Amino acid sequence: MAAMAKSSDFGAFMDKFTLHPTSSSDQLPLSGLTFAIKDIFDVNGYVTGFGNPDWARTHQAATSTAPVVLSVLGGGATCVGKTVMDEMAYGIFGENKHYGTPRNPCAPDRVPGGSSSGSAVAVAAKLVDFSLGTDTGASVRVPASYCGILGFRPSHDVVSTAGVIPMSQSFDTVGWFARDPLILSRVGHVLLHLPIADPIKPIQVIIPEDCFSLSGIPSNRTTEVLIKSVKKLFGDHIVKHVNLGDYVKDKVPSLQKFMNVGDGDPQYNIASLAALSSAMRLLQRYEFKNNHAEWITRMNPDLGPEISKRVWEAVRTTGENIDTCHSVKIELRAALSALVGDSGILALPTIPGAPPKLQTDPTTLEDFGVQAYSFLSIAGVSGFCQVSIPLGMHNNLPVSISLLARHGSDSFLLNVVETLYDTLQQESEIAEK
Repeated sequence: MAAMAKSSDFGAFMDKFTLHPTSSSDQLPLSGLTFAIKDIFDVNGYVTGFGNPDWARTHQAATSTAPVVLSVLGGGATCVGKTVMDEMAYGIFGENKHYGTPRNPCAPDRVPGGSSSGSAVAVAAKLVDFSLGTDTGASVRVPASYCGILGFRPSHDVVSTAGVIPMSQSFDTVGWFARDPLILSRVGHVLLHLPIADPIKPIQVIIPEDCFSLSGIPSNRTTEVLIKSVKKLFGDHIVKHVNLGDYVKDKVPSLQKFMNVGDGDPQYNIASLAALSSAMRLLQRYEFKNNHAEWITRMNPDLGPEISKRVWEAVRTTGENIDTCHSVKIELRAALSALVGDSGILALPTIPGAPPKLQTDPTTLEDFGVQAYSFLSIAGVSGFCQVSIPLGMHNNLPVSISLLARHGSDSFLLNVVETLYDTLQQESEIAEK
């Protein structure tokens, strides 16, 4: 029976239960909608499992519910359970040796992406209308891309992370998934505590050619779809082309410290963005260590091999260059704010290629992860908001593109997605033929 239940829910759920809306009014923005939450959010009376049975076994049930969960319940939605995640939120591929890997409905032989794997799968498989995840390094954007759905990482520090197990506070955010841009926007406005405002037209859409040239997806399926859609809706005068790697190298001098750390092959990496990724991952390891090293060294938990490698590397991290990481954050936010402006959009590949096959060789995954973080660290380090938008399929695998807006422009970005979404889907259908 358990196996049958598991297959019927795509392996997405850890625990099923019902939390009813706190008001029965049907006038609320999320009335009638269902959602699921990653097993990193506190729910009163339930143990928050953090993707690992040793963690679950050694922690008490939560005595309160995370404010973001309460906000969504207050918005009229019904929670139907907790979802599977990568152990300790330390992975982007979604494979969990203890609880199984949630099945990617879009590409069953491929990883679903992580660490918010079950939350993405639950939405992609139409088991819920939306779901909550967290995104520190990439954990909403990657599974959204791999599962062919919308995924939103808000500006850093604008949505409460209280009652959420911390991973790395300099980058931790609560994000959300949906299939429908209207629902994505409604959830966003509830979590951001903002009224829904009239859309503002973007004044520029910036295409970094150097980043897209590294993507394994042909440009006619990504940038050309975006450019045609933008021209149709807003006019072609707002499309600008830049070399983002050169811009970041010039404007973020503190990156020099990281410039030769893991730059990799220039055919696959942009040196300044590889350095940005190195700085982000160092600070992430250091903060993860401060949060969890005591429990890890005391319990020596049973972890999957790749997660174990990352976790113990974090535990051994020293404070060297940590101040420089904070300088990089400040400089990058200033530099990208100047580039993008108040009502501008920066486009990026969400991820450099198609989702890897299940049980891909770890070394291959590691190389892929290094390249992926060159793109993913841009929003992470700047604190900008980012949305991953599906653009249909290429070679029977999901394709996506990401749009970023400056810190605090979350409502603007959600409105842009609503305005652009249908045209993007029409243009991707034409490109698919």
